[in-house]
Amino acid sequence: MSHISTDVLFRPLKLKGVELKNRIVMAPMTRSKAPGGVPGALNAAYYRRRAEGDVGLILSEGTVVDRPASRNEPGIPFFHGGAALAGWKQVIDAVHEAGGRMGPQLWHTGSTISGTWVPDAPVESPSGLLAPDQPRGVAMSEEDIADTVAAFARAAADARRLGFDVAEIHGAHGYLIDQFFWPGTNQRQDRWGGATIKERSRFAAEVVAAIRAAVGPDFPLILRVSQWKQQDFAARLATTPQEMADWLQPLVDAGADVLHCSQRRFWVPEFPELDGEAGLNFAGWAKKLTGATTISVGSVGLSGEFIAAFSGESSQVASLDGLIQRMEREEFDLIAVGRALLVDAQWAAKVQANDTASLKAFHASALGELA
Repeated sequence: MSHISTDVLFRPLKLKGVELKNRIVMAPMTRSKAPGGVPGALNAAYYRRRAEGDVGLILSEGTVVDRPASRNEPGIPFFHGGAALAGWKQVIDAVHEAGGRMGPQLWHTGSTISGTWVPDAPVESPSGLLAPDQPRGVAMSEEDIADTVAAFARAAADARRLGFDVAEIHGAHGYLIDQFFWPGTNQRQDRWGGATIKERSRFAAEVVAAIRAAVGPDFPLILRVSQWKQQDFAARLATTPQEMADWLQPLVDAGADVLHCSQRRFWVPEFPELDGEAGLNFAGWAKKLTGATTISVGSVGLSGEFIAAFSGESSQVASLDGLIQRMEREEFDLIAVGRALLVDAQWAAKVQANDTASLKAFHASALGELA
Protein backbone atom coordinates (compact mmCIF):
# COMPACT_ATOMS: atom_id res chain seq x y z
CA MET A 1 0.00 0.00 0.00
CA SER A 2 1.27 3.57 0.57
CA HIS A 3 4.76 4.18 1.89
CA ILE A 4 4.46 7.99 2.13
CA SER A 5 2.27 10.30 4.21
CA THR A 6 -1.37 10.46 3.20
CA ASP A 7 -1.93 13.83 4.90
CA VAL A 8 -2.66 15.60 1.61
CA LEU A 9 -5.79 13.47 1.23
CA PHE A 10 -7.13 14.78 4.53
CA ARG A 11 -6.80 18.50 4.05
CA PRO A 12 -10.18 20.27 4.18
CA LEU A 13 -11.60 21.98 1.10
CA LYS A 14 -14.33 24.57 0.79
CA LEU A 15 -16.78 24.46 -2.13
CA LYS A 16 -18.56 27.79 -1.91
CA GLY A 17 -20.18 27.56 1.54
CA VAL A 18 -19.71 23.80 1.96
CA GLU A 19 -16.76 22.67 4.06
CA LEU A 20 -15.42 19.21 3.18
CA LYS A 21 -13.37 17.50 5.86
CA ASN A 22 -11.04 15.87 3.33
CA ARG A 23 -10.36 15.35 -0.37
CA ILE A 24 -11.95 11.89 -0.68
CA VAL A 25 -15.17 11.62 -2.69
CA MET A 26 -17.35 8.53 -2.90
CA ALA A 27 -17.80 8.03 -6.63
CA PRO A 28 -21.31 7.44 -7.99
CA MET A 29 -21.90 3.72 -8.46
CA THR A 30 -25.07 2.29 -9.95
CA ARG A 31 -26.70 -0.07 -7.45
CA SER A 32 -30.16 -0.64 -8.97
CA LYS A 33 -31.59 -1.39 -5.54
CA ALA A 34 -34.45 1.09 -5.27
CA PRO A 35 -37.68 -0.89 -5.79
CA GLY A 36 -40.16 1.17 -7.76
CA GLY A 37 -37.54 3.90 -8.05
CA VAL A 38 -37.83 4.75 -4.35
CA PRO A 39 -34.78 4.64 -2.05
CA GLY A 40 -35.52 3.26 1.40
CA ALA A 41 -33.95 2.49 4.75
CA LEU A 42 -31.36 0.10 3.28
CA ASN A 43 -30.15 2.77 0.85
CA ALA A 44 -29.96 5.35 3.64
CA ALA A 45 -27.93 2.99 5.81
CA TYR A 46 -25.57 2.22 2.92
CA TYR A 47 -24.70 5.88 2.43
CA ARG A 48 -24.61 6.58 6.16
CA ARG A 49 -21.91 3.93 6.61
CA ARG A 50 -19.63 5.82 4.19
CA ALA A 51 -20.23 9.06 6.09
CA GLU A 52 -19.35 7.26 9.32
CA GLY A 53 -16.19 6.07 7.57
CA ASP A 54 -15.09 9.70 7.08
CA VAL A 55 -15.63 10.13 3.34
CA GLY A 56 -15.39 13.87 2.67
CA LEU A 57 -18.14 14.02 0.03
CA ILE A 58 -20.58 11.30 -0.98
CA LEU A 59 -22.02 11.35 -4.48
CA SER A 60 -25.07 9.16 -4.89
CA GLU A 61 -25.60 6.55 -7.53
CA GLY A 62 -27.16 8.00 -10.65
CA THR A 63 -30.75 9.03 -9.91
CA VAL A 64 -32.93 9.96 -12.84
CA VAL A 65 -34.81 13.10 -13.77
CA ASP A 66 -38.48 13.26 -14.72
CA ARG A 67 -38.58 12.03 -18.30
CA PRO A 68 -40.59 9.03 -19.60
CA ALA A 69 -37.56 6.79 -20.31
CA SER A 70 -34.75 8.38 -18.33
CA ARG A 71 -33.48 5.11 -16.78
CA ASN A 72 -32.26 1.86 -18.31
CA GLU A 73 -32.75 -0.51 -15.36
CA PRO A 74 -35.84 -0.97 -13.18
CA GLY A 75 -34.07 -0.59 -9.82
CA ILE A 76 -32.50 2.80 -10.58
CA PRO A 77 -33.92 5.46 -8.24
CA PHE A 78 -35.98 8.43 -9.33
CA PHE A 79 -35.20 11.97 -8.24
CA HIS A 80 -38.78 13.10 -8.78
CA GLY A 81 -42.17 12.29 -7.32
CA GLY A 82 -43.25 12.44 -3.69
CA ALA A 83 -42.28 8.93 -2.64
CA ALA A 84 -38.79 9.00 -4.17
CA LEU A 85 -37.99 12.46 -2.84
CA ALA A 86 -39.16 11.41 0.63
CA GLY A 87 -36.77 8.48 0.35
CA TRP A 88 -33.90 10.78 -0.60
CA LYS A 89 -34.76 13.01 2.37
CA GLN A 90 -34.25 9.96 4.56
CA VAL A 91 -30.87 9.38 2.90
CA ILE A 92 -29.52 12.92 3.34
CA ASP A 93 -30.74 13.13 6.92
CA ALA A 94 -28.89 9.89 7.73
CA VAL A 95 -25.70 11.16 6.11
CA HIS A 96 -25.89 14.47 7.97
CA GLU A 97 -26.51 12.71 11.27
CA ALA A 98 -23.22 10.89 10.68
CA GLY A 99 -21.39 14.14 9.94
CA GLY A 100 -21.16 13.64 6.19
CA ARG A 101 -21.72 15.78 3.10
CA MET A 102 -23.61 14.50 0.06
CA GLY A 103 -25.04 15.32 -3.33
CA PRO A 104 -27.24 13.36 -5.75
CA GLN A 105 -25.95 12.54 -9.21
CA LEU A 106 -28.71 13.66 -11.58
CA TRP A 107 -28.98 11.43 -14.61
CA HIS A 108 -30.68 10.61 -17.88
CA THR A 109 -29.47 7.40 -19.51
CA GLY A 110 -30.41 8.42 -23.06
CA SER A 111 -30.57 5.53 -25.51
CA THR A 112 -28.18 3.23 -23.62
CA ILE A 113 -28.97 -0.41 -22.91
CA SER A 114 -28.44 -2.33 -19.68
CA GLY A 115 -29.55 -5.95 -19.68
CA THR A 116 -32.83 -6.96 -21.26
CA TRP A 117 -35.22 -4.59 -19.47
CA VAL A 118 -37.15 -2.26 -21.77
CA PRO A 119 -38.80 0.94 -20.49
CA ASP A 120 -42.46 1.57 -21.24
CA ALA A 121 -41.69 4.60 -23.43
CA PRO A 122 -39.30 5.03 -26.37
CA VAL A 123 -35.73 5.84 -25.39
CA GLU A 124 -34.52 9.25 -26.55
CA SER A 125 -31.24 10.72 -27.68
CA PRO A 126 -29.99 13.59 -29.85
CA SER A 127 -30.34 11.70 -33.14
CA GLY A 128 -32.04 8.41 -32.32
CA LEU A 129 -28.70 6.59 -32.11
CA LEU A 130 -27.07 4.39 -29.48
CA ALA A 131 -23.65 4.63 -31.13
CA PRO A 132 -22.34 5.51 -34.59
CA ASP A 133 -24.57 3.81 -37.20
CA GLN A 134 -26.60 2.05 -34.47
CA PRO A 135 -30.19 3.34 -34.43
CA ARG A 136 -32.15 3.06 -31.20
CA GLY A 137 -35.16 5.00 -30.00
CA VAL A 138 -36.20 8.45 -31.16
CA ALA A 139 -34.47 11.73 -31.87
CA MET A 140 -35.46 14.41 -29.38
CA SER A 141 -37.71 17.22 -30.51
CA GLU A 142 -37.28 20.83 -29.41
CA GLU A 143 -40.07 20.22 -26.88
CA ASP A 144 -38.33 17.09 -25.58
CA ILE A 145 -35.09 19.04 -25.14
CA ALA A 146 -36.81 21.91 -23.32
CA ASP A 147 -38.65 19.49 -21.03
CA THR A 148 -35.42 17.63 -20.26
CA VAL A 149 -33.55 20.83 -19.39
CA ALA A 150 -36.43 21.79 -17.10
CA ALA A 151 -36.45 18.34 -15.50
CA PHE A 152 -32.77 18.64 -14.57
CA ALA A 153 -33.41 22.08 -13.08
CA ARG A 154 -36.36 20.84 -11.00
CA ALA A 155 -34.34 17.92 -9.69
CA ALA A 156 -31.47 20.17 -8.61
CA ALA A 157 -33.88 22.58 -6.92
CA ASP A 158 -35.40 19.61 -5.08
CA ALA A 159 -31.91 18.51 -4.01
CA ARG A 160 -31.28 21.88 -2.42
CA ARG A 161 -34.74 21.94 -0.83
CA LEU A 162 -34.20 18.49 0.71
CA GLY A 163 -30.93 19.62 2.29
CA PHE A 164 -28.30 18.10 0.02
CA ASP A 165 -24.98 19.92 0.11
CA VAL A 166 -24.16 19.79 -3.62
CA ALA A 167 -25.56 18.28 -6.82
CA GLU A 168 -23.78 16.52 -9.67
CA ILE A 169 -24.93 16.32 -13.29
CA HIS A 170 -23.99 13.11 -15.10
CA GLY A 171 -22.57 14.25 -18.43
CA ALA A 172 -20.27 11.28 -19.09
CA HIS A 173 -19.99 7.65 -20.20
CA GLY A 174 -22.23 7.73 -23.26
CA TYR A 175 -25.46 8.71 -21.49
CA LEU A 176 -27.80 11.45 -22.72
CA ILE A 177 -25.75 14.60 -22.11
CA ASP A 178 -22.62 12.87 -23.39
CA GLN A 179 -24.55 11.74 -26.48
CA PHE A 180 -24.94 15.43 -27.35
CA PHE A 181 -21.17 15.93 -26.99
CA TRP A 182 -20.22 12.95 -29.15
CA PRO A 183 -20.35 13.37 -32.95
CA GLY A 184 -21.06 9.66 -33.25
CA THR A 185 -24.47 10.13 -31.61
CA ASN A 186 -25.17 13.81 -32.32
CA GLN A 187 -25.82 14.31 -36.00
CA ARG A 188 -28.35 17.10 -35.61
CA GLN A 189 -28.43 19.95 -38.10
CA ASP A 190 -30.05 22.45 -35.71
CA ARG A 191 -28.57 24.52 -32.88
CA TRP A 192 -28.11 21.43 -30.71
CA GLY A 193 -25.63 19.84 -33.14
CA GLY A 194 -22.61 21.07 -35.02
CA ALA A 195 -19.23 20.16 -36.41
CA THR A 196 -17.29 21.29 -33.34
CA ILE A 197 -17.29 20.18 -29.72
CA LYS A 198 -18.03 23.77 -28.68
CA GLU A 199 -21.26 23.70 -30.69
CA ARG A 200 -22.24 20.28 -29.37
CA SER A 201 -21.71 21.51 -25.79
CA ARG A 202 -24.72 23.81 -26.07
CA PHE A 203 -27.21 21.31 -24.60
CA ALA A 204 -25.04 20.63 -21.55
CA ALA A 205 -24.46 24.35 -21.07
CA GLU A 206 -28.23 24.92 -21.17
CA VAL A 207 -28.72 22.24 -18.50
CA VAL A 208 -26.03 23.76 -16.30
CA ALA A 209 -27.39 27.29 -16.72
CA ALA A 210 -30.95 26.20 -15.94
CA ILE A 211 -29.79 24.42 -12.80
CA ARG A 212 -27.75 27.41 -11.72
CA ALA A 213 -30.81 29.63 -12.11
CA ALA A 214 -32.90 27.16 -10.09
CA VAL A 215 -30.49 26.70 -7.17
CA GLY A 216 -28.98 30.17 -6.94
CA PRO A 217 -25.36 31.28 -6.97
CA ASP A 218 -24.13 29.68 -3.74
CA PHE A 219 -25.05 26.00 -4.22
CA PRO A 220 -22.05 23.95 -5.46
CA LEU A 221 -22.65 22.27 -8.80
CA ILE A 222 -20.52 19.41 -10.13
CA LEU A 223 -20.49 18.15 -13.72
CA ARG A 224 -19.14 14.69 -14.52
CA VAL A 225 -17.50 14.36 -17.94
CA SER A 226 -15.46 11.73 -19.75
CA GLN A 227 -13.73 11.14 -23.03
CA TRP A 228 -14.54 7.40 -23.11
CA LYS A 229 -18.01 5.98 -23.66
CA GLN A 230 -19.44 2.62 -22.65
CA GLN A 231 -20.17 2.30 -26.38
CA ASP A 232 -16.51 2.99 -27.30
CA PHE A 233 -13.72 2.95 -24.70
CA ALA A 234 -11.32 4.62 -27.16
CA ALA A 235 -13.60 7.57 -28.00
CA ARG A 236 -12.12 11.05 -27.54
CA LEU A 237 -14.11 14.28 -27.63
CA ALA A 238 -10.98 16.42 -27.35
CA THR A 239 -7.74 15.42 -29.03
CA THR A 240 -5.92 18.67 -28.17
CA PRO A 241 -5.91 21.05 -25.20
CA GLN A 242 -7.65 23.67 -27.34
CA GLU A 243 -10.49 21.28 -28.12
CA MET A 244 -10.74 20.44 -24.42
CA ALA A 245 -10.97 24.14 -23.56
CA ASP A 246 -13.65 24.59 -26.24
CA TRP A 247 -15.60 21.71 -24.67
CA LEU A 248 -15.26 22.51 -20.97
CA GLN A 249 -14.96 26.28 -20.67
CA PRO A 250 -18.57 26.97 -21.79
CA LEU A 251 -19.76 24.56 -19.11
CA VAL A 252 -17.80 26.33 -16.39
CA ASP A 253 -19.01 29.67 -17.72
CA ALA A 254 -22.60 28.39 -17.54
CA GLY A 255 -22.23 27.68 -13.82
CA ALA A 256 -20.40 24.39 -13.15
CA ASP A 257 -18.13 24.85 -10.12
CA VAL A 258 -16.44 21.45 -10.25
CA LEU A 259 -15.51 19.17 -13.16
CA HIS A 260 -15.53 15.49 -12.25
CA CYS A 261 -13.18 14.06 -14.87
CA SER A 262 -13.71 10.34 -15.35
CA GLN A 263 -10.90 8.08 -16.55
CA ARG A 264 -10.69 4.32 -16.41
CA ARG A 265 -7.21 4.71 -14.83
CA PHE A 266 -6.47 8.03 -13.11
CA TRP A 267 -2.70 7.81 -13.67
CA VAL A 268 -2.88 7.79 -17.49
CA PRO A 269 -1.73 11.14 -18.99
CA GLU A 270 -4.29 12.88 -21.15
CA PHE A 271 -1.87 14.25 -23.76
CA PRO A 272 1.36 12.23 -23.40
CA GLU A 273 2.56 13.55 -26.74
CA LEU A 274 2.78 17.00 -25.12
CA ASP A 275 4.14 16.35 -21.66
CA GLY A 276 5.30 12.74 -21.54
CA GLU A 277 4.14 9.65 -19.71
CA ALA A 278 4.18 11.47 -16.35
CA GLY A 279 2.03 14.29 -17.70
CA LEU A 280 -1.22 15.72 -16.43
CA ASN A 281 -4.23 13.45 -16.38
CA PHE A 282 -7.71 14.51 -17.55
CA ALA A 283 -8.57 16.30 -14.32
CA GLY A 284 -5.18 18.01 -14.35
CA TRP A 285 -5.70 19.39 -17.84
CA ALA A 286 -9.29 20.42 -17.06
CA LYS A 287 -8.08 22.39 -14.05
CA LYS A 288 -5.23 23.97 -15.99
CA LEU A 289 -7.44 25.01 -18.90
CA THR A 290 -10.54 26.26 -17.06
CA GLY A 291 -9.38 27.13 -13.54
CA ALA A 292 -12.26 25.06 -12.13
CA THR A 293 -11.97 22.78 -9.13
CA THR A 294 -11.54 19.22 -10.41
CA ILE A 295 -12.15 15.69 -9.20
CA SER A 296 -10.09 12.83 -10.62
CA VAL A 297 -11.26 9.23 -10.61
CA GLY A 298 -10.30 5.84 -11.99
CA SER A 299 -9.21 2.61 -10.29
CA VAL A 300 -7.96 4.29 -7.10
CA GLY A 301 -6.29 1.94 -4.63
CA LEU A 302 -6.89 -1.17 -6.73
CA SER A 303 -4.81 -3.19 -9.16
CA GLY A 304 -7.45 -3.64 -11.86
CA GLU A 305 -9.70 -1.13 -13.61
CA PHE A 306 -13.43 -1.09 -13.08
CA ILE A 307 -14.66 -2.21 -16.51
CA ALA A 308 -13.13 -5.62 -15.81
CA ALA A 309 -15.27 -5.87 -12.67
CA PHE A 310 -18.40 -6.25 -14.78
CA SER A 311 -16.99 -9.42 -16.32
CA GLY A 312 -16.38 -10.87 -12.86
CA GLU A 313 -12.75 -9.90 -12.27
CA SER A 314 -11.53 -9.01 -8.78
CA SER A 315 -8.75 -6.54 -7.90
CA GLN A 316 -6.08 -6.41 -5.24
CA VAL A 317 -5.20 -3.49 -2.98
CA ALA A 318 -2.65 -1.21 -4.66
CA SER A 319 -0.35 1.61 -3.56
CA LEU A 320 -1.61 5.18 -3.24
CA ASP A 321 1.85 6.70 -3.68
CA GLY A 322 1.24 7.92 -7.23
CA LEU A 323 -2.06 9.50 -6.24
CA ILE A 324 -0.50 11.28 -3.28
CA GLN A 325 2.32 12.66 -5.41
CA ARG A 326 -0.17 14.08 -7.92
CA MET A 327 -2.26 15.66 -5.18
CA GLU A 328 0.78 17.15 -3.48
CA ARG A 329 1.65 18.98 -6.69
CA GLU A 330 -2.01 20.12 -6.86
CA GLU A 331 -2.67 18.52 -10.23
CA PHE A 332 -6.33 18.18 -9.17
CA ASP A 333 -8.26 18.96 -6.00
CA LEU A 334 -10.30 15.89 -5.05
CA ILE A 335 -10.14 12.18 -5.73
CA ALA A 336 -13.17 9.97 -6.19
CA VAL A 337 -13.02 6.38 -4.96
CA GLY A 338 -15.44 3.76 -6.22
CA ARG A 339 -14.94 0.04 -5.81
CA ALA A 340 -12.57 0.34 -2.84
CA LEU A 341 -15.37 2.09 -0.93
CA LEU A 342 -17.92 -0.37 -2.21
CA VAL A 343 -16.18 -3.25 -0.43
CA ASP A 344 -15.01 -1.25 2.59
CA ALA A 345 -17.09 1.58 4.04
CA GLN A 346 -14.18 2.38 6.39
CA TRP A 347 -11.65 2.79 3.57
CA ALA A 348 -11.03 6.51 4.16
CA ALA A 349 -10.66 6.13 7.91
CA LYS A 350 -8.26 3.22 7.45
CA VAL A 351 -6.12 5.15 4.98
CA GLN A 352 -5.91 8.09 7.37
CA ALA A 353 -4.91 5.77 10.23
CA ASN A 354 -2.36 4.04 7.96
CA ASP A 355 -4.16 0.79 8.66
CA THR A 356 -3.19 -0.70 5.33
CA ALA A 357 -3.20 -4.27 6.57
CA SER A 358 -6.97 -4.32 6.95
CA LEU A 359 -7.85 -2.75 3.58
CA LYS A 360 -9.99 -5.10 1.55
CA ALA A 361 -9.47 -6.34 -1.99
CA PHE A 362 -12.34 -5.84 -4.40
CA HIS A 363 -14.44 -8.85 -5.28
CA ALA A 364 -16.92 -8.71 -8.12
CA SER A 365 -19.73 -10.11 -5.95
CA ALA A 366 -19.80 -6.73 -4.15
CA LEU A 367 -21.58 -5.28 -7.18
CA GLY A 368 -24.66 -7.25 -6.17
CA GLU A 369 -24.63 -6.20 -2.51
CA LEU A 370 -25.79 -3.10 -0.64
CA ALA A 371 -23.39 -3.45 2.28
